[in-house]
Amino acid sequence: MTPEAPTPDTRHFDFAALSAQGRYKLLTAVVVPRPIAWVSTLGPGGEVGLAPYSFFGLMGSDPGVVAFAPGDRPDGTPKDTALNIGSGGEFTVNLVDAALAQVMNETATDFPHGMGEARAVGVRLAPGVRVAVPRVAASPAALECREVQTVTVGRTRIVLGEVLGLHLHADALADPERLHVDTAALDLIGRMGGRGTYTRTRDTFQIDRMTYAGWRAERGEGQD
Repeated sequence: MTPEAPTPDTRHFDFAALSAQGRYKLLTAVVVPRPIAWVSTLGPGGEVGLAPYSFFGLMGSDPGVVAFAPGDRPDGTPKDTALNIGSGGEFTVNLVDAALAQVMNETATDFPHGMGEARAVGVRLAPGVRVAVPRVAASPAALECREVQTVTVGRTRIVLGEVLGLHLHADALADPERLHVDTAALDLIGRMGGRGTYTRTRDTFQIDRMTYAGWRAERGEGQD
């Protein structure tokens, strides 16, 4: 928008005056696309929990830190993902490609407490390296994580995890020596809106970051 362009009409929503469902509808509609953390955990009996969360993001790289928000069950008790992480401290974030979308969605079913989604749905697993938690074998990328801290804000629980290792399908490595990844080859998907709508991530465009000197030159400004 140029400085001369008129300011678009907007409507302000006071979140203090909205219900939790109202806030959810608005936020999930505008904060898009959201990557999907398909989180695997180990339960007390060794069963593998596997559930998707789109309140998820990368928070840093030194060290690598991810954050995701596992919610509660309708009765207010924590979901198995949060309980398992709280007892073991380890989890794996499996990224989801288009081929895994259907089975990922199936693991979002409201299974009974303690019922391992991975076995119930029939998801093939592979062992972890830095963590005891297995990963989804078919996932194009999986982040092995250790809980650093869990922050609770009201009824929102945010798990912060340090990334200890990365599994990456070899065919997505454009140049292994230089650590260049063919991101499009991962064919990852993201969430759009609140329920049932997804997007692919291959429709991309590029804008190179500009230096201050380049910015000034583009504006026709000379040197000081």
